Amino acid sequence: MGNIWTHIGTLILLIWIIVTVFTSFIIILKNRDPVKTVSWILVVWLLPYLGLFFYFLFGQYYRKEKIFSRKGLKDHKQIEEIRQKQIHDLRSHEILKDEKIRGKANIMTLLLNNSKAILTEFNDVEVFGNGRKTFDSILSAIEQAKDHIHIEFYRWESDNIGEEFREALIKKAGEGIRIRLIYDDVGSWKLSKAYIKSLLDVGIQMYPFMRVRFPYFTSTVNYRNHRKIVVVDGKIGFVGGINLADKYVSGTKKLGEWRDTHLRIVGEAVKPLQAIFSMDWYFVSGDIVGNNLEYFPELTVKTRNLIQITSSGPDSDWASIFQAYLIAIGSAKKYVYISTPYFSPNGTIRNLLHALALSGVDVKILLPAVSDSTVAYWNSLSYISRMLDAGIQVFLFTKGFNHSKVLMVDDVFASVGTANLDNRSFDLNFEVNALIYNEKITCDLVEMFNEDLKHSRKILRSEWKLRPLRQKLKESTSRVLGPLY
Repeated sequence: MGNIWTHIGTLILLIWIIVTVFTSFIIILKNRDPVKTVSWILVVWLLPYLGLFFYFLFGQYYRKEKIFSRKGLKDHKQIEEIRQKQIHDLRSHEILKDEKIRGKANIMTLLLNNSKAILTEFNDVEVFGNGRKTFDSILSAIEQAKDHIHIEFYRWESDNIGEEFREALIKKAGEGIRIRLIYDDVGSWKLSKAYIKSLLDVGIQMYPFMRVRFPYFTSTVNYRNHRKIVVVDGKIGFVGGINLADKYVSGTKKLGEWRDTHLRIVGEAVKPLQAIFSMDWYFVSGDIVGNNLEYFPELTVKTRNLIQITSSGPDSDWASIFQAYLIAIGSAKKYVYISTPYFSPNGTIRNLLHALALSGVDVKILLPAVSDSTVAYWNSLSYISRMLDAGIQVFLFTKGFNHSKVLMVDDVFASVGTANLDNRSFDLNFEVNALIYNEKITCDLVEMFNEDLKHSRKILRSEWKLRPLRQKLKESTSRVLGPLY
């Protein structure tokens, strides 16, 4: 009997070696970032059996393989016509008479090409810095809805805030308003079946984004819809970092108050938000709503605020938000201010930030002093030493948990949305950001950023070098795991 088990053990070991060698070749042939390649090879070899499970669960990369198409929906003809015209006319456009705006024209052209993100001119924009004001504004828009309500969130919970939205949506459904809801199946795992049923029972359409079920688990769990979009009647839109959960109002015992940034938009920029939602809706439901022009009404807004709404994810040809960040940061002459809860920049972004700071550009990075992710927290801290060496100022927010995802450059460019400055947002998640070319809005965001700095601890280079060895080990270990999470 002992010999049989010995032979079985040897056979299992041999199979593991063959599969691991084969998997290693597959990883190498993907031609991905060398750091990710080496990290995954180490995982599959140093964690016998378990490493292979982790790779096939979390290590797949589908942008190049086109597993996710543009969700089977043809580009909106109207938006495509506008895009082509804007590419042709941009260099001679009246808006570029402003020298500051002209300096960001390459970002506009980039987004027109890499994600067909049309440039919208006339928009009213309101910036919210916390969950309560954001939720109140969304609920007010829902109450005023006359035709339809479209909502998608990464995290949707059946808590107190969730109950407020449930009651408001059921009320509007009773008035005959068409309501479509999307929630991410992983991010919204706490959402109760009874909650969903109560909405479905009154005629509201509600779908999860990529339900995670075997045997499709390995191809879906790593690609999540991180977008937060609300569109009411095609006239009012919301986008930003806030999810539908109580912690965005009352915080948590562990992390304290949650600080975040969200936008309310009325104007032309609502159309691309509607288009992104309609593509996601087709993907989850199979129904086409985006080709109906009634969902894209013409609006009369006199305030000129230039905005491009761009999305990115495994369904897109290019990492459009990453590319926009790259060009925007590279265009800085005065300053770059970044607020992000998860900071894991690749080598290109790191070197660019280092070079800017060394050349005299004011670079400030705001990170949370506490986090809801242990690996992400220590991974973020692992980049601080080199940042400080380059002259970058790094701050840790101490008044709770700062979940804002905001980038500001030179008083005229800002990005607010769902994308963090990390690998997951740039490569894996479905994200959406509003890129704003406006001095007043950018300066308002800078003012909020500076207010956050008052509640933050500046990291001093001399003190940082004296941090204990156990902290350095946590940072280094998380740095290795960073490209994988």
